[in-house]
Amino acid sequence: MKVGKKGKIFALAGMILLLVVTGYLNVFLNNNTSSQSAPASTVTVSNFFETYRSDRIAMREQTVMYLDSVINSELSSAETIAQAQENKMQLVNSIETELKLESVIKALGFEDVVVSNSDENYNIILKSTTLNDDEVAKVLEVVTTHTGAQPSNVIIIPVE
Repeated sequence: MKVGKKGKIFALAGMILLLVVTGYLNVFLNNNTSSQSAPASTVTVSNFFETYRSDRIAMREQTVMYLDSVINSELSSAETIAQAQENKMQLVNSIETELKLESVIKALGFEDVVVSNSDENYNIILKSTTLNDDEVAKVLEVVTTHTGAQPSNVIIIPVE
Protein backbone atom coordinates (compact mmCIF):
# COMPACT_ATOMS: atom_id res chain seq x y z
CA MET A 1 0.00 0.00 0.00
CA LYS A 2 1.53 3.26 -1.13
CA VAL A 3 1.05 6.42 0.87
CA GLY A 4 0.98 9.60 -1.16
CA LYS A 5 2.87 12.77 -0.39
CA LYS A 6 -0.21 14.41 1.07
CA GLY A 7 -0.80 11.37 3.24
CA LYS A 8 2.74 11.61 4.61
CA ILE A 9 2.30 15.29 5.33
CA PHE A 10 -1.00 14.67 7.11
CA ALA A 11 0.60 11.84 9.09
CA LEU A 12 3.50 14.13 10.05
CA ALA A 13 1.17 16.95 11.06
CA GLY A 14 -0.99 14.52 13.02
CA MET A 15 2.00 13.14 14.91
CA ILE A 16 3.22 16.63 15.76
CA LEU A 17 -0.25 17.60 16.94
CA LEU A 18 -0.43 14.47 19.11
CA LEU A 19 2.98 15.29 20.57
CA VAL A 20 1.92 18.84 21.42
CA VAL A 21 -1.36 17.67 22.96
CA THR A 22 0.47 15.02 24.98
CA GLY A 23 2.93 17.59 26.32
CA TYR A 24 0.12 20.00 27.13
CA LEU A 25 -1.81 17.33 29.02
CA ASN A 26 1.37 16.27 30.80
CA VAL A 27 1.90 19.80 32.10
CA PHE A 28 -1.59 20.14 33.48
CA LEU A 29 -1.86 16.62 34.86
CA ASN A 30 1.49 16.96 36.61
CA ASN A 31 0.45 20.34 37.96
CA ASN A 32 -2.77 18.91 39.40
CA THR A 33 -0.85 16.10 41.11
CA SER A 34 1.74 18.46 42.58
CA SER A 35 -0.89 20.94 43.78
CA GLN A 36 -2.78 18.19 45.61
CA SER A 37 0.29 16.99 47.48
CA ALA A 38 1.92 20.38 48.12
CA PRO A 39 1.09 21.94 51.48
CA ALA A 40 1.82 25.56 50.61
CA SER A 41 0.48 27.53 47.65
CA THR A 42 3.83 29.22 47.02
CA VAL A 43 5.41 25.83 46.45
CA THR A 44 2.65 24.98 43.98
CA VAL A 45 3.10 28.20 42.01
CA SER A 46 6.86 27.79 41.85
CA ASN A 47 6.38 24.20 40.78
CA PHE A 48 3.87 25.25 38.13
CA PHE A 49 6.26 27.62 36.41
CA GLU A 50 9.23 25.25 36.73
CA THR A 51 7.21 22.24 35.61
CA TYR A 52 5.68 24.11 32.70
CA ARG A 53 9.09 25.24 31.46
CA SER A 54 10.75 21.84 31.84
CA ASP A 55 7.84 20.06 30.15
CA ARG A 56 7.83 22.63 27.35
CA ILE A 57 11.55 22.12 26.79
CA ALA A 58 11.22 18.32 26.81
CA MET A 59 8.27 18.41 24.42
CA ARG A 60 10.09 20.70 22.02
CA GLU A 61 13.23 18.59 22.12
CA GLN A 62 11.13 15.56 21.17
CA THR A 63 9.47 17.51 18.37
CA VAL A 64 12.82 18.70 16.99
CA MET A 65 14.22 15.15 17.16
CA TYR A 66 11.19 13.85 15.28
CA LEU A 67 11.40 16.59 12.65
CA ASP A 68 15.15 15.99 12.26
CA SER A 69 14.52 12.28 11.75
CA VAL A 70 11.97 13.07 9.02
CA ILE A 71 14.34 15.57 7.41
CA ASN A 72 17.29 13.14 7.47
CA SER A 73 15.34 10.04 6.46
CA GLU A 74 16.10 8.57 3.06
CA LEU A 75 12.46 7.48 2.87
CA SER A 76 11.11 11.03 3.10
CA SER A 77 10.00 12.73 -0.09
CA ALA A 78 11.19 16.21 -0.96
CA GLU A 79 7.75 17.58 -0.11
CA THR A 80 7.73 15.87 3.30
CA ILE A 81 11.23 17.16 4.04
CA ALA A 82 10.20 20.68 3.06
CA GLN A 83 7.12 20.46 5.32
CA ALA A 84 9.24 19.18 8.23
CA GLN A 85 11.75 22.01 7.71
CA GLU A 86 8.91 24.53 7.65
CA ASN A 87 7.45 23.07 10.86
CA LYS A 88 10.88 23.25 12.50
CA MET A 89 11.26 26.91 11.53
CA GLN A 90 7.78 27.67 12.89
CA LEU A 91 8.77 26.02 16.16
CA VAL A 92 11.99 28.06 16.34
CA ASN A 93 10.06 31.27 15.65
CA SER A 94 7.50 30.34 18.31
CA ILE A 95 10.27 29.72 20.85
CA GLU A 96 11.91 33.06 20.06
CA THR A 97 8.60 34.92 20.36
CA GLU A 98 7.72 33.29 23.68
CA LEU A 99 11.16 33.99 25.18
CA LYS A 100 11.09 37.60 24.00
CA LEU A 101 7.61 38.17 25.42
CA GLU A 102 8.52 36.50 28.73
CA SER A 103 11.58 38.75 29.10
CA VAL A 104 9.75 41.96 28.28
CA ILE A 105 6.79 41.12 30.54
CA LYS A 106 9.15 40.27 33.42
CA ALA A 107 10.76 43.67 32.87
CA LEU A 108 7.36 45.21 33.64
CA GLY A 109 7.84 44.00 37.21
CA PHE A 110 6.17 40.61 37.30
CA GLU A 111 7.98 37.96 39.34
CA ASP A 112 7.45 35.15 36.81
CA VAL A 113 5.66 34.58 33.52
CA VAL A 114 5.21 31.88 30.92
CA VAL A 115 3.91 32.46 27.43
CA SER A 116 2.45 29.88 25.11
CA ASN A 117 1.22 30.50 21.63
CA SER A 118 -0.41 28.64 18.81
CA ASP A 119 -1.15 30.28 15.52
CA GLU A 120 -2.16 33.82 16.48
CA ASN A 121 -3.39 33.02 20.00
CA TYR A 122 -1.33 33.85 23.07
CA ASN A 123 -1.75 32.68 26.65
CA ILE A 124 0.13 34.77 29.20
CA ILE A 125 0.35 33.18 32.65
CA LEU A 126 1.61 35.64 35.27
CA LYS A 127 2.73 34.99 38.82
CA SER A 128 0.42 37.48 40.49
CA THR A 129 -2.48 37.32 42.91
CA THR A 130 -4.50 39.96 41.08
CA LEU A 131 -4.10 42.22 38.09
CA ASN A 132 -5.33 45.77 37.84
CA ASP A 133 -6.47 47.35 34.59
CA ASP A 134 -3.15 49.16 34.10
CA GLU A 135 -1.14 45.91 34.39
CA VAL A 136 -3.45 44.11 31.97
CA ALA A 137 -3.15 47.01 29.51
CA LYS A 138 0.67 46.98 29.72
CA VAL A 139 0.89 43.22 29.15
CA LEU A 140 -1.62 43.41 26.31
CA GLU A 141 0.35 46.25 24.71
CA VAL A 142 3.59 44.23 24.89
CA VAL A 143 1.99 41.19 23.25
CA THR A 144 0.17 43.08 20.51
CA THR A 145 3.18 45.30 19.74
CA HIS A 146 5.69 42.44 19.51
CA THR A 147 3.45 39.95 17.70
CA GLY A 148 0.78 41.89 15.84
CA ALA A 149 -1.86 39.71 17.51
CA GLN A 150 -5.35 41.04 18.00
CA PRO A 151 -6.22 41.81 21.65
CA SER A 152 -9.09 39.31 21.43
CA ASN A 153 -6.50 36.57 20.79
CA VAL A 154 -4.58 37.26 24.01
CA ILE A 155 -5.54 35.61 27.29
CA ILE A 156 -3.88 36.90 30.47
CA ILE A 157 -4.09 34.59 33.47
CA PRO A 158 -2.88 35.54 36.97
CA VAL A 159 -1.71 32.62 39.12
CA GLU A 160 -1.15 32.98 42.86
